[in-house]
Amino acid sequence: MNIDPTPVATIVPAAVAAHPVRRTRAPKRKTRITIYLDDEVLDEFRSLSERCGTGYQTLINAALRKRLGAPVLETGVV
Repeated sequence: MNIDPTPVATIVPAAVAAHPVRRTRAPKRKTRITIYLDDEVLDEFRSLSERCGTGYQTLINAALRKRLGAPVLETGVV
């Protein structure tokens, strides 16, 4: 493995190193809630989640969006 011995100070100008770039947060798009679902419903979403590799909460959100007629943003799951 070749490692470049060049010091970082020679690569990054001092002015840039002295003032790190601040990243702004993305706008909040989700809210944490507590919800009770039937065990059978949750089991189905968890099973689907394992088969397609997408989180079960994302699948539930997509199903709710589809039912409401809103565009599905997080996943292309139909």
